[in-house]
Amino acid sequence: MNVKSTYVKPALGLPEFIALMAIMTSLVALSIDAMLPALDTIGAAMGAKDIHESHLIVSLFFAGLAVGQLFFGPYCDTRGRREAIILGLGIFVAGTIICMLAEDMNTMLVGRVIQAFGVSGPRIASTAVIRDQFSGEAMAKVMSFIMMVFILVPMLAPMVGQWVLNIASWLHIFTLFLCVAAFSGTWFWIRQPETLPASRRKPFSWRQFARSSRFILTHKPVIGPTLAMGCVFGAFLSYLSASQTIFQGYYGVGDWFSYIFATLAFSIGLASFINSRIVMRMGMYRVTQFALVGAVAFALVFLSLIEMYDGLPPLFVTIATLFVGFFFVGLLFGNLNAIAMQPLGEMAGLGAAIIGSISSIIAVVVATSVDAYLTDNLYPIGAGFVLFFSLAFAIIRMSLTNPKMDAAA
Repeated sequence: MNVKSTYVKPALGLPEFIALMAIMTSLVALSIDAMLPALDTIGAAMGAKDIHESHLIVSLFFAGLAVGQLFFGPYCDTRGRREAIILGLGIFVAGTIICMLAEDMNTMLVGRVIQAFGVSGPRIASTAVIRDQFSGEAMAKVMSFIMMVFILVPMLAPMVGQWVLNIASWLHIFTLFLCVAAFSGTWFWIRQPETLPASRRKPFSWRQFARSSRFILTHKPVIGPTLAMGCVFGAFLSYLSASQTIFQGYYGVGDWFSYIFATLAFSIGLASFINSRIVMRMGMYRVTQFALVGAVAFALVFLSLIEMYDGLPPLFVTIATLFVGFFFVGLLFGNLNAIAMQPLGEMAGLGAAIIGSISSIIAVVVATSVDAYLTDNLYPIGAGFVLFFSLAFAIIRMSLTNPKMDAAA
């Protein structure tokens, strides 16, 4: 399997390199999804006042990611990839230990934000390592292999979390995080050399940061998809944060929660796979428009079903409807980000960090606002889907008026 090197000859064989990069980029998903089966248990142990505080264990993680991306984006370009990854893993370990020692919800949430800040390092720097060594079709091939592993993590992580919960306690979910961080960090430090030599590093510039921020905030083809991405992900995050409450609390599925979650995660993975096959032929603008129409239609149907069944449709109906809806969400995740990044050119690195930060902050605000209305039914989730998917559709219609924009991609 020959993959052309662009800047630095890869020091690792392709299978080992893919495995290492996959575990680095998947640490974010593991840190979120493995926690889901234990949210109520942790909330009770921390003296949470209500289920909404437990949901913050997931929602506020994305606030830490938002800040972490802004820090580690420029950092890995200034100080190198290895230093960014090791520093990030160190901060992640510190946040994990704080969570394990927490005796109240405020301390737990502080630890989760620190965890998220730290894990931004390996997430961003790993992508940079791939970009340093591969380009064009070679990079696409490497990323496709990594995505196959990455898609499996949200499907399997809740099962792993449930398994740990069944044989030990929620504390040992954090022990799992420590083991994965230590293993991946040691593996990376021993086997993967620096891919950004000192001669190609760029010092951080506040002028460039201000220039990139101003361009993103004032350029409709960039800020529009960024805002839409925040709305779409925020609506999805409201479900993600509350998924354990919905399925184990409202529906009483017990240990079946992890399998249900995996089924719905598979819908997003399937959409990502199909998108990779159709986007070059249809163009990301058309795929995005199609997915937004589908997402709004799904949201309206889902809210109608919630109304029809007095707030809580039968379990199978809910799962089947969400499976279809999340397929459209899966199409939107990658395409909205690609559309936002397209005009950035030479400011792509810093721009990606700013776009990721803005969309994550919006998502946290949206998700916490929706989840605040959760009681014992799905009305808030359904209404949130309708409102924010429709808002994303309107934003894209106003900010991207030229379907031919894909011709320049």
